[in-house]
Amino acid sequence: MSKIVVLGAGIAGHVAASHLRRKLSKEHEVVVVSPNSNYQWIPSNIWVGIGRMKPKDILFPLAPLYKKKQIDYKQAKAISFHPEGDNNEPRPYVLAEYVDGDEKGTTEKVTYDYLINATGPKLNFEGTEGLSPGKNKAHSVCTYTHAQEAWIALEGLIKQMKEGKKIKILIGTGHAKSTCQGAAFEYILNVEQELRRHKVRDMAEITWISNEYHLGDFGMDGMLMSYGSNIMKSNEMVEMIFEDRGINWILGAAVNKVEDGLVHYENLDGDHKQKTYDFAMLIPAFSGHGFKAYNKEGADITDKLFRGFMIVDADYTPKPYEEWSVQDWPETYQNPSYPNIFAPGIAFAPPHSISKPRKSKNGTDITPAPPRTGMPSGITAKLVADNIIDMIKHSSNKMHHKGSMGNMGAACIASAGFGMTKGSGVSITTFPIVPDYNKYPDTQGRKLGKTFGTIGLAGHWLKLALHYAFIYKAKMKPFWWLIPE
Repeated sequence: MSKIVVLGAGIAGHVAASHLRRKLSKEHEVVVVSPNSNYQWIPSNIWVGIGRMKPKDILFPLAPLYKKKQIDYKQAKAISFHPEGDNNEPRPYVLAEYVDGDEKGTTEKVTYDYLINATGPKLNFEGTEGLSPGKNKAHSVCTYTHAQEAWIALEGLIKQMKEGKKIKILIGTGHAKSTCQGAAFEYILNVEQELRRHKVRDMAEITWISNEYHLGDFGMDGMLMSYGSNIMKSNEMVEMIFEDRGINWILGAAVNKVEDGLVHYENLDGDHKQKTYDFAMLIPAFSGHGFKAYNKEGADITDKLFRGFMIVDADYTPKPYEEWSVQDWPETYQNPSYPNIFAPGIAFAPPHSISKPRKSKNGTDITPAPPRTGMPSGITAKLVADNIIDMIKHSSNKMHHKGSMGNMGAACIASAGFGMTKGSGVSITTFPIVPDYNKYPDTQGRKLGKTFGTIGLAGHWLKLALHYAFIYKAKMKPFWWLIPE
């Protein structure tokens, strides 16, 4: 009998636990440790942030589902890792602290045979002075509670606009190294359309602010893509969309301080500037959770497991940008020091950024961090689960299931406005996620035909269909596993 512990119940953690439970007999234990009581379909937070969905539409409680599926669930947060056990506990374990119920505040050594660290990122709001959801008129859509707060604030401003007040809206990234530009991109387009629906668009100045060097970088160094019968750069596509909707933009911006209705930022020219606003949505930097790890004797071995995020089978050798290779990226998400530990999704440490690194004239790093959200999280979680299943069933340490972001594609349907007849979506499919300049030297590292973009009402229908499909899948309803990651 084996015991697999999954830390986190977001997209990666939930996918891994679901596949493990379906494919392993009940003699094997699957344990999920997560401080969150609900599963949330994060891509639909955008629609909560414009008031077109309620939080209840995008989440469900984890405990009843896991009880029904015989997945042990502990509403607790991981504190420290002990991959060799200790002098009193011979098995490897994670020290976890319960966050709810009668056991709140108590700790438990959660032992395991295999460990999947799917804790995702820490939303590092404190990395930017004054940036905190709901404070200084700045908001977030990173969680459903943040998104709901953002909508309440925006709804109040819409009422004021209808009474004749002109306002300024600022949406984008709130740190020099933020990631998830796609979520901010979705939100700014949805906000713009909602203002039109409420007939107050002319009362608002809308501005995009981002650490990207080009529009449409999305932390993936942009892309050359098929667009209808044409070939177009992603920056040209996004520029066309922004110009069509009257959205201004500020690029290469490292937001370093947020005050009440005022952001301070540094640009790549080294200039320190300010921008006023009445409503802002700024994505924070993502960071590791600051976990510590200890060996059997209690010595600190954190550097064997973490470099911010968890160390996996990537090539972390420091080297110049010109020597970066798609082969640097991991394929199995297995920790090299402890082969029974894995980290899919955002929890693994990327070997380097995907976008070309840039510094301001003052030496400030201003580069989007690489995204691992959404589709890559689900794919990497499933392959990690499949490798563990093979290890258990065949007593083999061979990794048969591999998937690098350098040979993996991703489809992103970015909502550009809600509505069955007037909605819109930007559909972008990228292959591979990490550009392979050797294989595709003439097309900026991507394969045309598999890298394409389009915009229109069909995109909204597809995004809405995916919402319901993935909620169905996450609830593990009949034949859920037939829906791809």
